[in-house]
Amino acid sequence: MTAKTMLAARLRAVGEPLTIEAIAAPAPGPDEILVAVAACGLCGTDIHLAVEGDIPVARKPITLGHEAAGTVVALGPGTGGFAVGQRVALFPSAICGKCRFCRAGRESLCEASQVYGMSRDGALAQYVAAPAIGAIPIPDGVDFLTAAIITDGVSTPFHALRTRGRLQAGEAVAVVGCGGLGAHAILLARMMGAGFIAAIDMQPEARARAAEFGADLVIDPVAEPDPVRPIRRRLGRGVDLALEFVGLPQTVEATLRCLDTGGRAVVVGVGPGRPVLPPLISFVGREQTLMGSFGMDKRDISDLFDLVMRGRLDLSRSVSGTYPLAGVNEALGRLARRDTGVVRLVIEPGQ
Repeated sequence: MTAKTMLAARLRAVGEPLTIEAIAAPAPGPDEILVAVAACGLCGTDIHLAVEGDIPVARKPITLGHEAAGTVVALGPGTGGFAVGQRVALFPSAICGKCRFCRAGRESLCEASQVYGMSRDGALAQYVAAPAIGAIPIPDGVDFLTAAIITDGVSTPFHALRTRGRLQAGEAVAVVGCGGLGAHAILLARMMGAGFIAAIDMQPEARARAAEFGADLVIDPVAEPDPVRPIRRRLGRGVDLALEFVGLPQTVEATLRCLDTGGRAVVVGVGPGRPVLPPLISFVGREQTLMGSFGMDKRDISDLFDLVMRGRLDLSRSVSGTYPLAGVNEALGRLARRDTGVVRLVIEPGQ
């Protein structure tokens, strides 16, 4: 028997603190499960939603939170494959499992996707209802904190490196923007066999963390406005794969400048700006590639769980702090101030 009410962190107005409210606990609908949330990670998207307001929400009030892990406590009609008491993580949006992209295993592009905390109530709450198709079992040996941040903070750069960037062992990589996503991109690229990794960030703390996570070269773009120069001094050429995690025109343009002939640039950062392409005679003649990478697919999350479980991926340095639900505004404040000591912060609604 689950509770009839629960506590949830609700967004009522942009720029104002989230309110911790007692509201009705959701009931799982057809093909849904109800999850008691053990951990919910915070990320930059939450700042866009709650503090800056440049990403709209479907309605207000709404419960935020899209990086969730917890325990199944109830099953809706027609739900199969899961059991009460099972530990699961949730894909960051409610997916349909039926559209052409879901059927192809490209859940990041689901045509009926509803992002938690944006289009429907999210997981900064004691319970969340979710389509069973978007639940990923958590193996033994992976704790709730790690599982929660994997659902977005780790799987997003993994998707950019593996699925979109198609990183090959021995290749040279540049990472532009070394916050939570960029730091994990460095950690993952090293694990995947990158032969050289350059990290580019304005913040000294972020550059220090990039070196700790495996970067061979750290570059201050203020001191060195053209990041390809120190890369070329080290390699004699540009990189094979460059990833951008900021979302500004100038950083996308810098990412493109890092490329060698035949190089690939993957843009993960989002924003309203319009970067300028290199002259076509150069861009086309050197067969360079520019592509976007949005989110992750379910297999990215499950594969990362396996890597952690088998001891191949160490995320012990990734959770920079945990907070009870009542501390959510303090945690959001750290993110909004761009606390460079943060990789990922996690809320534990059950605490």
